[in-house]
Amino acid sequence: MTTTYRKDNLTVHLCADRDELGAQAAEVAAASIAKAIAEREEARVIFAAAPSQNETLAALLRDPRIDWTKVVAMHMDEYVGLPVGSESRFSCYLRKHVAELVPFKKVYYIDEEKGASVEEMIERYENIINEGPIDVVCMGIGENGHVAFNDPPVADFNDPELIKLVELDDACRRQQVNDGCFPDFASTPTHALTLTIPALARGAVQVCAVPGKLKAPAVKRTLEGPISTECPATILRVLTRAHLFVDADSHSLCELPTDAGNNDA
Repeated sequence: MTTTYRKDNLTVHLCADRDELGAQAAEVAAASIAKAIAEREEARVIFAAAPSQNETLAALLRDPRIDWTKVVAMHMDEYVGLPVGSESRFSCYLRKHVAELVPFKKVYYIDEEKGASVEEMIERYENIINEGPIDVVCMGIGENGHVAFNDPPVADFNDPELIKLVELDDACRRQQVNDGCFPDFASTPTHALTLTIPALARGAVQVCAVPGKLKAPAVKRTLEGPISTECPATILRVLTRAHLFVDADSHSLCELPTDAGNNDA
C-alpha cells in the first residue's frame, strides 16, 4: 500500500519498502517515457547513478510499455580525476545497470570523449542537453540534500549554466563512502561535473527515488524545511511535475499529513 500526499507542488509517495518504492517510481517514469514516444517517436531521459536507484532502474527496465530503441539516455554527473576504466565512475554504473541491459537509441556519457578537457566536456554536454526536450529525470537526493552534485555550497536555483565543475563538500564525499563507492574518505574525488538545478528542472517529469534510513534527515529537510539552497532538494516542491518516492525508513522523521490518501501499490 502506497500513501500519497502533496507538499506544495510536489507529489510524495510513501511506500512500505525499497521494492515497493522502486516499482512505484518505475511506474511513473515508464508512463512518462511511453507518452513521449507516442507523441514524438522519442524519449530523452536523464539517469542518476547511485545504489539508491537500483530498485527503480531494475523495475523500469522490465516495463513492457517502453520501446527502448526510441529512448535517448543521458548521464547526470561524473567525478573528475578518476582514471579511465575506474569501476567507481558513474558511467560504469550506468553501463552495468542500464545501458548494457536494453537497446537504447543512444546513450550519452559526460566523459565519453577520453582525453577531453573539462571545458570541452562541458561544451559538448550543453549541446547534447539542448538537442531536444528532457522528458524524464530519474534522480535521488543526497544525505546533504544535494540533487545531482549540486551540494549546498554550490547549488544555485537560477544557475546560468546547464553543466558545471564543482567541488564536492565533505558530507557528499562521506556519502560516497557510505554507499560503498570508495573505501575511505581520502580516496573519494574532490571535484565533479554535474548538471545544474535548472537543467534538472527542464524535465517534463522528475522521478526522485530516496530509500533508506541514512536519507531520513535529508527527506525531512526537503519536505518540512524552507525552500532554499541550504537543502537543494527543496527545489522539488516548486516543480509542477515532480514526484518523490520514499520508504518507511527515509520518511521516518517526517509528519504524515492528516489528508494523506492510500493507493493500492
